Amino acid sequence: MRGLVLALALIPLPALAEFFTLKGHGGPIMGIATASDGRIATASFDNSVGLWADRTPEWLEGHEAAVNAVAFNGTAIYSAGDDFTLRKWPGGDVVGRHQGKIVGLAASKTHVATASWDGTIGVWPVNGTAHTTLGPTGSGVNAVVFSSDGTQLYSAGMDGSLRIWDVRSGQEITRLIEHGFGINELVLNEPDNWIAYGAVDGVTRILDLSTGEERDFTLDRRPILAMALSPDRRFLAVGDGEGYIMVIDTSDWRIAQDFRATLRGPVWALAFSVDGENIHAGGIDEAMYSWPVTTLSDRQQMASAEPSFLQNPDEMDNGERQFARKCSICHSLTPDSQRRAGPSLHGVFGRRAGTLPGYLYSDTLQGSDIIWNDETINALFDEGPDHYIPGSKMPMQRITQAQDRQDLIAFLRRATGARN
Repeated sequence: MRGLVLALALIPLPALAEFFTLKGHGGPIMGIATASDGRIATASFDNSVGLWADRTPEWLEGHEAAVNAVAFNGTAIYSAGDDFTLRKWPGGDVVGRHQGKIVGLAASKTHVATASWDGTIGVWPVNGTAHTTLGPTGSGVNAVVFSSDGTQLYSAGMDGSLRIWDVRSGQEITRLIEHGFGINELVLNEPDNWIAYGAVDGVTRILDLSTGEERDFTLDRRPILAMALSPDRRFLAVGDGEGYIMVIDTSDWRIAQDFRATLRGPVWALAFSVDGENIHAGGIDEAMYSWPVTTLSDRQQMASAEPSFLQNPDEMDNGERQFARKCSICHSLTPDSQRRAGPSLHGVFGRRAGTLPGYLYSDTLQGSDIIWNDETINALFDEGPDHYIPGSKMPMQRITQAQDRQDLIAFLRRATGARN
C-alpha cells in the first residue's frame, strides 16, 4: 500500500485552470481565436493582431483600420477588418478584398470565408487560386461557418436569413431561418446536428438540423455579439451587448452560468481554450480576459476602470469632452506612444503629418506637407478627415461647432506639451 501511495504521489496532477489577462493592445478586443498548440490570437480596434505564446505577444501589423476577426486554419493565421482586406500571416499579405468592412471569418483546410457588410461572402482558396463570391445577399453578412468537410458554408446576415451555400458551385442551397432581425453570430455543431444563432433582438436559439425544432435561451438582453462552443461541445458561451456571458450546458440544455463579465459595455469576442477549461473574452477594455469555466462568477470583471470615452462628461471641461468623444479611442496623449489605432498626439503641434516614428501611416499621409497647428487641426474637424485628407485612415467625423473645435485645440495644447 505504501508503494502504491508513493507511486500515485509521483504522478503529475493536471494544472488547475486559472484566471489571467493578456494586456498590450491599445483598443477594444474585437475577435479571438485559439490554435491547437495553445497560442491565442486577438484582433483589436488598434489595427493590430496580437499573437500570444506563453502570454507574450508578437504584434502582427499591416491593417489600416480596426481588425474585427481572426482565425487559424492549421497552417496560417488570417485576419480581416474595417479596411476591407483579408490578410494572411506571417507576412500580412492581402489575399482578399471586399467593397465593405469584413466582420466575420471561417477557415477550413482548403478555404477561408469572409463575411462582409458589402452584402457578399468571399471564399478564398488557401493555395492562392481564384476566389469565389457568394451573393450578393441583399444585405450585410455578419457571420460564416464551414461544414466539417468544407463543402458547405452557413451564413447569417442583417436581413435575418440563415443560409446554406454550396462552396464548389457558389450557389445558395437553402434558407434555414428567416428571422425578423439581423443575425450576428453562428455556431455549428455537426456531430450533434444543431446550429446555434444569436440576433440583434437578443434571440439565442439552437436549431435541430434534423427536425427543424428550436430550443430558445433568449434573455432580456440585446444584441447577441459573440458565441463559442467548447472543444468537447458541452458548453455554448454567449456574449451580449450588455456585458453578460451566458453558458449553456448542451448535455441537458440548461443555463449553467450567467455572468456579468464587464463593468460596462459589450462582450464582443469569445473563445474557449484548447483544453476547454477557460473562456477567453474581449470587450471595450484593452485586454483579453480569461476565466476558468467552472468559477466564472467568482472572478473580477473586465474593465475595472472606465475608458475615457465612457467617463461622465459632466466631470470634464468642453475641450477634454470633445477629445474623449472624438479622439481618445484612437489616440493617446503620452510620449511613449501607447498602442492605438492612431498615432500619439504628444508633441503634435508643429509636427509634420505622417512622420511619427513607429506608426504605420496610410500612403496619403506619408510625404504629406501638412503641419499640425491651430489652423490645420481646426480645418481637419471642420471639413472632416475624409475631405481634408482624402484616403487617410481617420474615421469620418466632424465637429460642426466652431467653439467646440476651439476648446478641443486649447485642450490639446495643454495635454500634448505644446509651447504657446
